[in-house]
Amino acid sequence: MSTTPHTGARRATGTSAAVGFLIVMEFGSGLLQGWYPPLLTSIGQEHGTSAAALNWVNAIFLLASVACVPIIAKLGDMYGHRKMLVASAAAVTVGSFVVAFAPSFAVLLVGRALQAPLIAFLPLEFAIVRHRDPGRAGRNIGRLIGALTGGVIVGGFLAGWFMTGIDNLTVVLLVPGIMMAICVPVAHFLVQETTVRKEGRIDWAGAALLSSGLLMVMGGVSNGNAVGWASPLIVALVAAGAVALAAFVIVENRVTNPLIDFRVLKQGRLVLPMLIAALLGAQSFGSQAPISLFSRADPNAYGYGLGVTATVAGLLLSITATGAFIASTISDRIARTLTPRFAVAFGALVSAAGYLAMLVAHANVVTFSIWLFLLGFGVGILAGVVPAIIVNRAPEDSVGIASGLYNSSRTGAGSVAGAMFALLMSTLVTSLTVGEKTSSISSFTSYATVWAICAALCVIIAVLAPFLGSRRPRAATEAPSPTVGDNAPAVA
Repeated sequence: MSTTPHTGARRATGTSAAVGFLIVMEFGSGLLQGWYPPLLTSIGQEHGTSAAALNWVNAIFLLASVACVPIIAKLGDMYGHRKMLVASAAAVTVGSFVVAFAPSFAVLLVGRALQAPLIAFLPLEFAIVRHRDPGRAGRNIGRLIGALTGGVIVGGFLAGWFMTGIDNLTVVLLVPGIMMAICVPVAHFLVQETTVRKEGRIDWAGAALLSSGLLMVMGGVSNGNAVGWASPLIVALVAAGAVALAAFVIVENRVTNPLIDFRVLKQGRLVLPMLIAALLGAQSFGSQAPISLFSRADPNAYGYGLGVTATVAGLLLSITATGAFIASTISDRIARTLTPRFAVAFGALVSAAGYLAMLVAHANVVTFSIWLFLLGFGVGILAGVVPAIIVNRAPEDSVGIASGLYNSSRTGAGSVAGAMFALLMSTLVTSLTVGEKTSSISSFTSYATVWAICAALCVIIAVLAPFLGSRRPRAATEAPSPTVGDNAPAVA
């Protein structure tokens, strides 16, 4: 129940200006999300970190977001969405500066975890624009998503361009921190607060169990090779993490206001769409770091890779984001033409084709960019159609919860995939001799295996898709609840 009901019509006056300020923030959000992938090789060189470990730069960010985004969204409902938007921007700013000035790779990962509230920007902004002008909420939400995607595309290119031109990693990493610092006063002084409030409780126990369980399991598995699988530490970490995750499921089925409401899965035939969402997140998020690292690898030294500059690497990742953006904008038309279930199958097969093409033709920048566009296009179709299916099937009073489950499934699976690929790339290694120094590096087989696994995940989606049924998604004007959103762009 709302404790402070809003009376009277909400004024549309000033809505365009308010949305404009939010667009600035969402562009900054996309800029930051697109900023780091082209810099992974430079980060590895700066901190003496292996290609396998660099998968954690994205995985730890996604892992932290799984636990914090539902809490931030709930706090926004209870205390004000602008307040939480300001707090989130401040946390991301701090995290960005920690990343820029990190003295070690471990500290950099702490900074990336602090940036996780970035994923909460979009759901908070959804609530604000709906409160200001419900009649134009759908159009304004589309503008926000467009700003996010545009930021990802620009961020990927600019990060590489700055790195090539400046050749100072700290300075380049400062740019998203400065952008986020600008967003804090923009949100505080120029965005109007919402007035509707909801009662409720925060599931702190669930958040603690989920985050600690995932971190222990993934930390244990990803370090198994280095420490030894029979090590008491590794066994204890994996066992304790499994216990924490089991306890999380038990707690979520008993509390009144769960962090992730599994009970909604029993309604509206949501289990299969959520499984597909998890597979989508695993292949799209999990492949980001390996693709970036492969593009920067010098074929003369490593025996594989494209050997491109940071600028070109950023451009390649922007091509993927562009493909995803184009496909997501026409995904509704594709779904209406093919039916949603076959649109999902089509998008999955397009992405699978992109991964498989990368396996057989990966030595030329032009052809590789075509495969990346193809990959992004397929992911874009999935990112547009799958959440529409979930929103269509969710009970009317649980659309926001279902949207949250979709977001958690995708980002959670992405973080797990990142950790698993880190393990894979630390297992499949080869020796590299430079002068008198010999070191172990991830072999091409590790990259090929990652792409093959991602292609297999896409094929599994295509096989499962026909079992979704033939119900069509709601019209675009029937937008989902803004309580929990999908802020992470669907780029591979």
